Amino acid sequence: MDFVPLGLAADLVILTVRDGRLQVLLIRRGIPPYEGQWALPGGFVRPDEDLETTARRELAEETGLTTERIHLEQLATYGAPDRDPRGRVVSVAYLALVPDLPAPVAGSDAASASWIDVQKVRGLAFDHDRILTDGVERARAKLEYSPLATAFCPPEFTISELRGVYEAVWGTPLDPRNFHRKVTKTPDFVAPVGTTTTRDGGRPAQLFHRGTATTLHPPMTRA
Repeated sequence: MDFVPLGLAADLVILTVRDGRLQVLLIRRGIPPYEGQWALPGGFVRPDEDLETTARRELAEETGLTTERIHLEQLATYGAPDRDPRGRVVSVAYLALVPDLPAPVAGSDAASASWIDVQKVRGLAFDHDRILTDGVERARAKLEYSPLATAFCPPEFTISELRGVYEAVWGTPLDPRNFHRKVTKTPDFVAPVGTTTTRDGGRPAQLFHRGTATTLHPPMTRA
């Protein structure tokens, strides 16, 4: 026999910015293995599903989140022989970036679901610590050369709110004036809506929405 039977699964690294912190959506497993332990949302691919369909189904089943305002992309494939005590399982991980959402509702085989500060996450089930680390680094890198920071924002946002996303994801404060200059001078990064808001406090701030750029020139480099 030249091959061994294996299972195929999809796991999700779902990131958002809440209260000025980068947070990840975790579920507390309600069944073995690792019952009672925190893990990334995910599950096995059904015979009639492709991988992304499985990822979106698991997102809805285990968290109650069905919003379409989610940036979803394949992250990496994980296939260590001993990564799952139930047998040989290969997992394709997805990275999802979402705006701040209400508290998730657990379902399926999840006992509970919660947003947790990524800096406080340790000891996840399976190899999910590694998958989370890879997902966070992918998000940090993509914010340098793509406009994906706007995926964490509402449809209309201020430059201050966008700066808060960068500061939360990169974990470092940024100079407000330099950041404003870089963002507004980067071609097609953001576009003015034509209205203002006072939700940041202080004087009215101009509202923007995502522009048409798919890559940033020059990039928003980390310090």
